[in-house]
Amino acid sequence: MAEHIESNRLNDDLRYRFEYLSKFLNFTSNDITTLNTFAPIIFPLIPVIVDSVYRKLFSFDITRQHFLINNEGATPKRTPCATLESAQMSFRKDMLSMYLKRVLTQHEWNDTFLQYLSQVGRMHTPQAGSSSINVDYIHINLLLGYLEQLLIDILYKNDSLIESSKSRTLLAINKFFWIQNDFFTMHYFKSLNEGSTSIQTPPSTKKSRCCWA
Repeated sequence: MAEHIESNRLNDDLRYRFEYLSKFLNFTSNDITTLNTFAPIIFPLIPVIVDSVYRKLFSFDITRQHFLINNEGATPKRTPCATLESAQMSFRKDMLSMYLKRVLTQHEWNDTFLQYLSQVGRMHTPQAGSSSINVDYIHINLLLGYLEQLLIDILYKNDSLIESSKSRTLLAINKFFWIQNDFFTMHYFKSLNEGSTSIQTPPSTKKSRCCWA
């Protein structure tokens, strides 16, 4: 008999949504453990990964333009001279580094962590409170795909892992990115349908800042 899934709960209960995603993708505690095991391999290479991500984003004007806006203060200002070495970009690199480290070292995907993943998606839309942080979904989708590609490339070039471990890690990475991608689309659909019921991510007490845009 097919398992019943309540459609309305998918839109207003983050834990329920995550459990449905996990069941569909067969994402289990074993995958979380696999990501934890992969962490020591990735950590020394995070600066290279992050630099590659931002060099890719700066290689297209349509994605680079999002980094030419300084969101400090009441009125966002354009900063046409922003470079990969600027203080603003160093901050964003640090945020992406912290994100990768947290994802790979999180032992229990509790409600606090799910809210964190949800907030990462929310802060790239106007819902976060700043209309200047509004990255079209196509760029987010490509970014997640590129980031996954970088991790997989490192995985397969590593000689310390046997093939079975590489296969498990590949599956865990892939499942994670689909879950994170869903948390992004969840908030993008909310932006498109402001009047619909949707999951509410509690507002942060700190000024909203995005990880990579």
